[in-house]
This record gives sequence, structure tokens and C-alpha cells, in this order.
Amino acid sequence: MRNKSSVLVVFVLFLLGLMTGCGGETKEGAEGKKAENVFVTIATGGSSGAYFALGGAISNQLNQKVEGINSSVQSTGASAVNATLLGTEKVELAFAMNDVVSYAYTGTEVFEEKGKVENLRGIAALYPNFVQLITVEKTGIKEVSDLKGKRVGVGAPGSGTEVNARQILKAHGITYDDIKADYLSYAEAVEQMKNGAVDAAFLTSGLPNSTIMDLSTTQDVKIIPIRKESVEKLAEEYPFYASEVIPAGTYDNEEDVETAAVQTLLVTRADLSDDLVYDITKTIFENLDALKETHSAANSIKLETVKKGMPIPLHPGAEKYFNEHK
Repeated sequence: MRNKSSVLVVFVLFLLGLMTGCGGETKEGAEGKKAENVFVTIATGGSSGAYFALGGAISNQLNQKVEGINSSVQSTGASAVNATLLGTEKVELAFAMNDVVSYAYTGTEVFEEKGKVENLRGIAALYPNFVQLITVEKTGIKEVSDLKGKRVGVGAPGSGTEVNARQILKAHGITYDDIKADYLSYAEAVEQMKNGAVDAAFLTSGLPNSTIMDLSTTQDVKIIPIRKESVEKLAEEYPFYASEVIPAGTYDNEEDVETAAVQTLLVTRADLSDDLVYDITKTIFENLDALKETHSAANSIKLETVKKGMPIPLHPGAEKYFNEHK
């Protein structure tokens, strides 16, 4: 009887040991140190754009440098779609313009009917997205005021570009009633410009934009300036706008061209663990060279500007990393 009791005690101790061991592994995983099969999907943009290229570079770095992360990239319709994907918890990271993120977080503009996306949290402001208002030489358009009565590509319906177009025109006293607005994507706008069906088009992106470069191979492309004083007027109502210049030689422009810009952000969800977001942030900023080799827009990513134009709270995991590197 005593032997049976001894065996039972040993067995119970063995089970307790297993449970303690498992509990230790679970805790370690929850802290993000040895977690397995943590899926991180990054929502980007079109496959030819900077979002997709940089998203792929970040995904590769996460897979290589952070144990237990399984990261992949998803090509999307960009900012507005990406904010919605985060809101429905279908992705973990996303690229988006700060104006669209602001609309999503507050439930305004293109998100007025969709409702607020309150789980959005910032990781970092990455680089400026330039509003590029383009035309071709034969139209004779030189200023925004010349767009009255013209056929203008204003961006795809519900896109960040379309909102930019509407707001910039408004700052110049122009509404869609004063132009022939055509809701076209980048590629569609450029194609219609080649055919002479569109006189000018708004495209908001990093520099250079591949579709504008394609157009410049067959047409004499002109960038219409958006003057600094107009941008400052715009920023009084929409503070996420800043005045920037498109440098000479970016396309066929011989001189710098003034324009408006918004910031590209990397955003995440509030429910992701602090440790996971810390590891993501650390991996990005300790491997910037890999991002710069992928796309020139990454040259603008700096620790000093991670909060520039950020309209939502930073995720605590990202904030922890930045506080350590002030």
C-alpha cells in the first residue's frame, strides 16, 4: 500500500512539473520572446508602388530577425482600405496617409458613413506623400486656377487622392462644379491623358511616381505648382498638410516645384501586444538600410520625425522603443 502511495505521489509531482513547464513556456510566449506562429500581415497598396515595395522589405526583415513571426504582404487599394482592414482585425500592420488615418479615427470624410475606426494606433510617420498635380504642355495649364472648365482626374472614388483633390481645389475657390471631374486611378488617369481625354490629374504618392515617369516617355509632362501660401491656408483647416517641393530633375522639371504633402504612416491595432509592436518597431529602425535599398522613399525615414503629422496615439510598444532612443 505504501509503495502504491509513493508511486502516486511521484506521478502527481511529475504532472505538476509538466504543468509548471508548460506554464513557463506560455508566459514566455505571451511576452513575445519565444512566441510561435505569430502572423503579421502587412496591408500595402498597388504592386507597383512604394507601399508594396517597403511592405515586402519590412516583412522580410521580420521573418529573418524576429523569432516566431510569420509575416506576409497584402496588396490593397491603399489608405482607406487599409484602415478598414485594421478596424476589422484582418491585418496587423498597414501603410496609410495621415489624412485618411485622421478621417478613419474620427469618422469623418470618407469614413462618415462607415463609422470610426478607433482601434488604430501609430507606429511611425515614414515619409512625405506628395500631391502631384500634372498636365501636359499642350493643355496650356500653368496654375491651379487654370483648371476651371478642364477635364481633371481627381483620383479613384473614396481614395485619399480624391479627398486631396477636393480640398486643394477648395483652397483655390474651385469646386467640382467648376471642372469636369473624372474619378480615375493613377494608371487610368495617365492612360486618359495619353489619349487626350483628360487635361490634368491629381496623384498623391512618394517620389518618383512610376506612372508619371511612364507618361513622360511620350509626353512633355508639366507639374502644376501648389503654392506655399495656398498650402498654409489649407493647413488652417486640415493641419496634416505641409508645404514641400518636388525637386528639380524628379521628372523633366528643371526647377523645384512647390506642392502640398501629407505623411505616409505605418499603423497597427491597439490590441497587439506591446512586446510584439516593440519588436516590429525595433526591427524596422535597426534595418533601415534594407528598406532604403528597396525604395528611395525610405531615405526620409528617421527617428527624429516619427511623430510628424501623426493624428492618432502611438502604440505603447512603439513609444517604448522611441523613448529608449531619444
